[in-house]
This record gives sequence, structure tokens and C-alpha cells, in this order.
Amino acid sequence: MSADIPGALEAHESSNSAPAHARTGPRLRWNKVPEVTLYFWVIKVLCTTVGETAADLLNEKLGLGLTGVSLLMSALLVAVLVVQFRTSAYRPGVYWLAVAMISIVGTLISDNLTDNLGVPLETSTIAFAILLAVVFIAWYRSERTLSIHHIDTTRRESFYWLTVLFTFALG
Repeated sequence: MSADIPGALEAHESSNSAPAHARTGPRLRWNKVPEVTLYFWVIKVLCTTVGETAADLLNEKLGLGLTGVSLLMSALLVAVLVVQFRTSAYRPGVYWLAVAMISIVGTLISDNLTDNLGVPLETSTIAFAILLAVVFIAWYRSERTLSIHHIDTTRRESFYWLTVLFTFALG
């Protein structure tokens, strides 16, 4: 593998970078997430804004109600995540579409809890903070790392996307 390809992991490095118990599941050839740069944060903020705005707009314009929009967007998120998990490397279009969809669905989860079930925002914030902590603890216990620089197994990618979902639902 060429060392000049961004996100590429050398085969021997990835096989030696994690303890034996953390190397379960299919080993991917590339890191599946972008480098964290200024551009990353600009796009991330834009995705957050899209999530908030799109969730409200879709709820008002589609006439499906909050539950209907939530089901539709969740189904679309699942489809995008299937594509994301099947890629062997970071693909900007797929990755950022997944982030935007998770932003929308995370917002809709919070909206449903508050609007449909009457859960106070303080309660849902505490619940999602706890869920996020549980994901971090499980991720660290199983992988011995929380590094996003080596999202190169299906399990690590699963922990990564759960973390992203709970952070969007959190706030």
C-alpha cells in the first residue's frame, strides 16, 4: 500500500496495532473515517444544522407526522449505513450522507421523546449521556482504544456510529 494515500493503513501496522482480542471481525484495508481537520469541523457543524432544520422541515411539509417522518428517515439511515459499512475505505459522499442522516434521526429521536412521549429534555439529556458513556466503556473494553484513527473493523465502526448517533440525540 502506498503511504501517500490518506487514511491508508499499512497491513502489518493494522495487524499489530491492536491486541489479539481486539482484532476480531473482518479487517478492513482502510480507515473508514476522515482526518479530523478544520474542514471536518466545518462540515460537521453544517451537518448538525441540516439535521435540526431538516427534521423540523420534513415534519411540517411531508404530512406524515413526527412518527411517520421518524420511521422514513430511520429507514433511509439504515440504507445509508448499509452502504457505509460495505465500503472498504473512507468515501466522502457516503460518510457525510451518513452523518447528515444520523443528525436528522438523532434530532427526531429527541423530538419524539419530548413531543410524543412527554419526556423532559433534562431526562433525555441524562439518558443519552449515560448511553454515550456506556458505548465508550464498551468500546474501550472490547477494543482497548477509542481512537478514530483506526476505524478498520466492523466492530469499531459500529461503536463509532453509535457514538455519533447518541451525540446527535444528546444535543
